[in-house]
Amino acid sequence: MPRFAANLSMMYTEHDFLERFAAASADGFEAVEYLFPYDHDACGLRRRLDDHGLRQVLFNAPPGAWDSGERGIAALPGRETETRTGIERALEYAAALGCPRVHVMAGLTPAATTPSDRARYRDTYLANLSWAAERAAAAGVDILVEPINHRDMPGYFLSRQAEAHEVVREVGAANLKVQLDLYHCQIVEGDLTTTLRRDLPTGRIGHLQIAGVPDRHEPDEGELHVRHLFDVVDELGFDGWIGCEYHPRAGTSEGLGWLNDYRGVHA
Repeated sequence: MPRFAANLSMMYTEHDFLERFAAASADGFEAVEYLFPYDHDACGLRRRLDDHGLRQVLFNAPPGAWDSGERGIAALPGRETETRTGIERALEYAAALGCPRVHVMAGLTPAATTPSDRARYRDTYLANLSWAAERAAAAGVDILVEPINHRDMPGYFLSRQAEAHEVVREVGAANLKVQLDLYHCQIVEGDLTTTLRRDLPTGRIGHLQIAGVPDRHEPDEGELHVRHLFDVVDELGFDGWIGCEYHPRAGTSEGLGWLNDYRGVHA
């Protein structure tokens, strides 16, 4: 049966961040993910996890100037030192939190780039990912890349599944994997069942995420038949986590009927 992690950056926002761990645990979650841990002391976060019987399964490496609109810097030429310093910091947090995965965001690239510009971004991205994967391997951590749709994040360097898998193959590190967010994939490409059946058996998928399409609320409304998709994931024997990365329509706990129903059917 698929295992689900609460995304504490989007869920339980009716609580202060540090109180969200308890709320997620009370609703039956055994794992959490979120965007960034860096505003909090790692030891304090670890205490929250331990106190509430939770596992940390994912967070992002530092993304550059997030509040100023940056969305990662790993593909940006000239930012290599900052990228690598950020990855070192992320690995320190991963060790403290027992987190086995770190997502490294590529960044936004200008809307009108020439093929040679695109090649420069890609070369920078591959070099940084190769470095990150080597450093993370020594710590037993997987580095993840995620295709993100251009409706939500215009200009993001990586948007299609095939591009992400080609990056992983080209770098050739066993601990570099793809973060498959079914919300982003549906918006960009669709055909989710075929995508899951094609890509999960490769071993290159390190993490899944889910949200309703088109509005990124609970996945019980909109375009996705999530019970079918979860059954496909189960059928394929995926043993990782599915991050619930959505904005609840109202209260988080009140909106978990979709998950409680699925858990009840498969209890």
